[in-house]
Amino acid sequence: METDTAAARLIPAPRSVREVPGGGDFVLDAATVVDAGPGTGATARWLRGALGAATGFPLDPAPGGGHGRDGGVIRLRTASGDAAGEAAGEAAGLGPEGYRLTAGRDGVSILGGGPAGVFWGAQTLRQLLGPAAFRRAPLARGGRWTVPAVAVEDAPRFRWRGQMLDVARHFTPKDGVLRQLDLMAAHKLNVFHFHLTDDQGWRVEVKGRPRLTEVGAWRARTKSGHRASPLWEDKPHGGFYTQDDLREIVAYAAERHISVVPEIDVPGHSQAAIAAYPELGNTDVVDTAALSVWDTWGVSPNVLAPTDTVLRFYEEVFEELLGLFPADAAPFSHFFHIGGDECPKDQWRRSPAAQARIRELGLDGEDGLQSWFVRHFDGWLAARGRRLIGWDEILEGGLAEGAAVSSWRGYGGGVAAARAGHDVVMCPEQQVYLDHRQDGGPDEPVPIGYVRTLEDVYRFEPVPPELTPAQARHVLGTQANVWTEVMEDRARVDYQTFPRLAALAEVAWSALPAPGERDFADFERRMGEHYERLDALGVAYRPPTGPRPWQRRPGVLGRPIEGAPPNV
Repeated sequence: METDTAAARLIPAPRSVREVPGGGDFVLDAATVVDAGPGTGATARWLRGALGAATGFPLDPAPGGGHGRDGGVIRLRTASGDAAGEAAGEAAGLGPEGYRLTAGRDGVSILGGGPAGVFWGAQTLRQLLGPAAFRRAPLARGGRWTVPAVAVEDAPRFRWRGQMLDVARHFTPKDGVLRQLDLMAAHKLNVFHFHLTDDQGWRVEVKGRPRLTEVGAWRARTKSGHRASPLWEDKPHGGFYTQDDLREIVAYAAERHISVVPEIDVPGHSQAAIAAYPELGNTDVVDTAALSVWDTWGVSPNVLAPTDTVLRFYEEVFEELLGLFPADAAPFSHFFHIGGDECPKDQWRRSPAAQARIRELGLDGEDGLQSWFVRHFDGWLAARGRRLIGWDEILEGGLAEGAAVSSWRGYGGGVAAARAGHDVVMCPEQQVYLDHRQDGGPDEPVPIGYVRTLEDVYRFEPVPPELTPAQARHVLGTQANVWTEVMEDRARVDYQTFPRLAALAEVAWSALPAPGERDFADFERRMGEHYERLDALGVAYRPPTGPRPWQRRPGVLGRPIEGAPPNV
């Protein structure tokens, strides 16, 4: 029998939630212990940190498997654990991220197909305990914590369930990144696409090239609103992550079964790097020594020069960064994103050196030059056991076999890539760019792009219908992209990201009830409790009724799309 009480609490929706007849609710109290089997230690530590803080209970390790205790037991097991022969049979078909959670009077059992599955099951347990379980300290002494007698069976639809965060346009300090990873984990998202460099800032320490952060991490001022806005914030902005910061971020993510995929943009979106090292630019047509880190938005015309000097420079940078992002940290940690999008060709057209390179290499014009640039790093990364991924412009000119594509300009790039045998992450601007406005009303802060409501994101389908089943298997999954040009602080990022990231999480995790069918009314009902979880986590989300007074930005111009209806 399906239980509406438990099912109504869960986002993303699991495959199955059923009552356990006569099982009785589990009461978590000070005597509850955690019996962690092989491979589940990270989840046990997370439970003690998260649930221990919210409840005030120690959740001690269970002596002797937890038998003979007065309190209940939370049992964590994997199908691949050393002592899980029987469990392995039970877990058949779960997959590495699947899990079964069973709760009753004596305790809670979480069986995962692998360690990640156990962790996602623990996230479900937290939701079943109620919104107060998301707080950092108990709301009342001796509060009652219960889990209904249910059996949950679950596994994700897609392997790649991600969020991209742009920290180049507006810097997010390290603690904010760790917080974002916790929010992703709470929504069972498992890929953090880390956009670390752009025209407006370079955010990663490279010891061999110190000016990248000494110069490239800082800009003198910042445009307020869209680039057409007359407003400026006339103070320096910037920041960067030390190498130890990045090691910490990667380790913190791995404990939560999240892969960190760094992005270093080439050959466009590179003005910050050129400002730091002018020899990287097209010095025969531009006085690159006069360039500074860009202080406005859009696409800078200043791009990397197609020289051996530039290739060697970025090889040195990438070599240093590969050590900070180990390939085995998490399932998608071997991916390295090189951007490859929005590279204006005007400087190459005017540059005698670039034109000589085109002739020397026998390339098909400036587009061929960009393809040559991408192919070089495709081969370089592959030789080091990594996989290149880039925005869909990297398809132009053809790709090596192992490269993957982030399809952002609609579905077209993803369709072309999948048909050519390349793996794809679907993240079309028209559906899942969360910098786009959430409503067409006049109170929406700094309105950008298309109106994309919570329901619009919820109804997004990552697999294009024109793909054959074999081609569709190349769709690794999907991600939401959070570009921060008009998000000056954490509160603005929260507002644009939530609650829509919860909708994307369900799109990425939950199986469709039938092709093309999603029940938004049911999702909206479940969001009623999810808003309470977000409140407990301190997330400054957009309320369903519209922005609160302090979330508005009156007078700051946005970017309506030209030629579109007034609400776009």
